[in-house]
Amino acid sequence: MKAAFITETGPADTLQIGELPDPAPGPGQVVIRVYASAINPIDTYIRNGTIAMELPQPFVPGCDAAGVVESVGPGVKRLSIGDRVWCTNQGLLGRQGTLSELIAVDEHWTFKLPEPVPYEDAAACALVGVTAHLGLFREAQLEPGETILIIGGSGGVGSMVVQMAAATGARVITTAGSEAKAQVCRDLGAEEVILYKDESIADRTKAFAPDGVNVLWETRREPDFDMAIDLMAGRGRMVLMAGRDAKPAFPVGPFYVKECSLHGFVMFKATPMEMKNAAEDISQWLASGKLSANISARFSLDEAAQAHALQESATLEDSSQLAGKIIVKLNT
Repeated sequence: MKAAFITETGPADTLQIGELPDPAPGPGQVVIRVYASAINPIDTYIRNGTIAMELPQPFVPGCDAAGVVESVGPGVKRLSIGDRVWCTNQGLLGRQGTLSELIAVDEHWTFKLPEPVPYEDAAACALVGVTAHLGLFREAQLEPGETILIIGGSGGVGSMVVQMAAATGARVITTAGSEAKAQVCRDLGAEEVILYKDESIADRTKAFAPDGVNVLWETRREPDFDMAIDLMAGRGRMVLMAGRDAKPAFPVGPFYVKECSLHGFVMFKATPMEMKNAAEDISQWLASGKLSANISARFSLDEAAQAHALQESATLEDSSQLAGKIIVKLNT
C-alpha cells in the first residue's frame, strides 16, 4: 500500500511517500480502505516531536479517516466487509495513523457511516466532532436555551461547537477574524459574531448576554481568564482544550464566588463507550444535515507534507489561509 510516513521526528518535509506492507486485521480489528483522511494540529505535534510518544517504525501519522471495510479480524461483531465507516483516535499512543491507503483499526474506534454522507465530510468531522461533543455534553452539559460564547468559531473544533450548540437549542455567540469567517459562523448557526480584531469581545458579549454566558469555550493557546470569568454567569462552565504550555494568571476570587467550573480534557483519553456515544450523534447529524463539514483545503497523498506545513502554519502563526479542516484524499 502507498502511505505517508516518517522514520524520525522533524519538520513537515520529513514525511516520505512510499510503499509499506498491507496491514492484516488482528483480533477485534478491521482493515479499512481509506478514501479521506484529515489533518489535525496534534498530528503535526507528534510528527515534529513536540509531543513525545513512542512511535512504531516507520510511523504513519493521522488521527481521522473514512472509507470502506476491506477485511475483518477474529471477534469483530458490529462491522462487516463492505461497510462504509469512519474512525478517529489513530496515530496516538503507539497506534499507526491514517495517511495510508489501508489501515488496521480496532473496531471500538470505528463507526458506521450513513450512505448519504461523503467520506471527506466524515473524516473532516471526526476528531473535531468528537472533541466538540465531549466538551459540550460530557463536560459542560450544555442545555437548550443556555448561552454559549465560543472563541474562534470558524476553526476545526470551533465550527463543530457552533453547530452542535445551535442544534441543541443554545444561543451561540462566537468570534471571527474577518467578515468572510464571520459569515461562515452565521451559516453554521451563530446568532452573534464578534469581529475580534476590530471589536471588543467583552463589550459585545455583555450587550448580547447582559446576564452572562452559561458556557465559554476557549480554543486559543493562551486563555484570558480575567475576561472569561467576568463574562460568565453564575455557575458558568469554561471549557479548555488547547494551550499545553500556557500559564496565565487566574482570578481565584471571582471564579469561586460565581461558583464557576473549569473543564479541561483531551479527546484521545475518552473511553470507547464515550467515543461511541459521540459518534452516533455525529453520524446522525451528518446524515440529517444538522452537522456539516467545514473543509478549507484538499490535498492528495503525495502532497501530505504540504498539508502538514499548512496546518502547522495555521496553528503556530495564526495563518489566515485556513478557515476549516484540511483533507487528504486517498485511493482516488
